[in-house]
Amino acid sequence: MSDFPPFMQLGVRHIWDIGAMDHILFLLALAAIYRLSDWREIIGVVTAFTIGHSITLAAATFGVLPLSAPMVEFLIPLTIVATCIENIVVRERAKAPWRGHYRPIFATVFGLVHGAGFGGYLKSLFLDRIVVPLFGFNVGIEVGQLGVLALALASITLIDFAIRKSRVAYARTTPLRLRTVTVSAVTMAVAARWAVERLPW
Repeated sequence: MSDFPPFMQLGVRHIWDIGAMDHILFLLALAAIYRLSDWREIIGVVTAFTIGHSITLAAATFGVLPLSAPMVEFLIPLTIVATCIENIVVRERAKAPWRGHYRPIFATVFGLVHGAGFGGYLKSLFLDRIVVPLFGFNVGIEVGQLGVLALALASITLIDFAIRKSRVAYARTTPLRLRTVTVSAVTMAVAARWAVERLPW
């Protein structure tokens, strides 16, 4: 198991690296609709995302999945844009299809795209052994994601506090809705710019 600790550390560092900002932004987009009290649901959605990217990460690493790096890099910010649009369009989760419980499904699907992005990076690091380093890297990714998620929730909680203390009138909306739309709109604008910059044609 000597390969496990270094690859786990690599997974954590990869998530926290400035080069993984699109991954961090996607986690922020996922978390934008939740309150701190929804932590169980958030962890469920992020775990579904982990399952998705673990599948394509393994497939890419074993050479089963042919990678088109420019297309993958273009699709990743589109997953962020799509998530932000869903955040903004769906006003009442209780009235959404399946009461909004479809989010783990699309988190898994979008995770497939992000995993393809990880695969190209990780494949170059493996020599003879694959299984243990791959498992360690995935565990590190999950640990790193939970750390990012904790910071995102802390930031969102501070935003909620600031909104409640402000004199903004919410006659037509709620503080949660105001925060969701604001965070999603800013995140979507950044991701949309990345998508334009990464056009593969």
